[in-house]
Amino acid sequence: MQPMTHTLDRFSTTTGYIHSVETCGTVDGPGIRFIVFTAGCPLRCLYCANPDCRHLEDGKLVSVDELIDEIQKYTAYMQASGGGVTVCGGEPLFQPQFVREIFRRCKDLNLHTALDTSGFCDLSIAQPVIEFADLVLLDIKSFDPTTYHNVTGVSVEPTLALARYLSQIGKPVWIRFVLVPGLTDDPQNITRLAEFLATLTNIEKVDVLPFHKLGEYKWETLGYEYLLKDTPAPTPEQVNTALEIFRSHNLKAV
Repeated sequence: MQPMTHTLDRFSTTTGYIHSVETCGTVDGPGIRFIVFTAGCPLRCLYCANPDCRHLEDGKLVSVDELIDEIQKYTAYMQASGGGVTVCGGEPLFQPQFVREIFRRCKDLNLHTALDTSGFCDLSIAQPVIEFADLVLLDIKSFDPTTYHNVTGVSVEPTLALARYLSQIGKPVWIRFVLVPGLTDDPQNITRLAEFLATLTNIEKVDVLPFHKLGEYKWETLGYEYLLKDTPAPTPEQVNTALEIFRSHNLKAV
């Protein structure tokens, strides 16, 4: 599958498809966050916790005005905690004009904005959205191209290109890396990712996220085959090994 190159012309700046919202999130960026889960995603990650976000038609069509009206109800909580608005998915860059307009309106309200993305799109699609994002949460599923393709069904190259661009412009980035035993936990894979990240100048931290099966029931409900049903969660020792590899390359890993 090729990265998205045409989405800018597909959707409106004023309406888009969302799966749901979370009004008081605390893990998808600093402080208390209003989180918008968009619908539509070109990846097919084996461990996806939100497979019900794959298709646009499974989402709800909403306007930016509706979202901003809802966001404003929580402005005091967000500003008091140093929080803001995070857009994730699905893949937010599947609806770039819509997400850009959400962020632009949030900046008018002096709210911090965070984009949670896989980075799988043409750089020209991402750039107008990133302009209005204060922080990018960049999911890098694997550095090894074969493993990345096995996990996601797509190429890692657009994600790495986006990471380099974000470093060039000095945009703050939190890296997210899901540790899956027998899939992404190869120390050589983690070391190569750490070496790559160490060449960048804008990485504020690396989140090592232990694999879990909280979304498995959704796969079953949707009639999808969940290939990782026999995969265990990583042990504390496996998590610590990954953390130490990142830290040995002068990266803050948590």
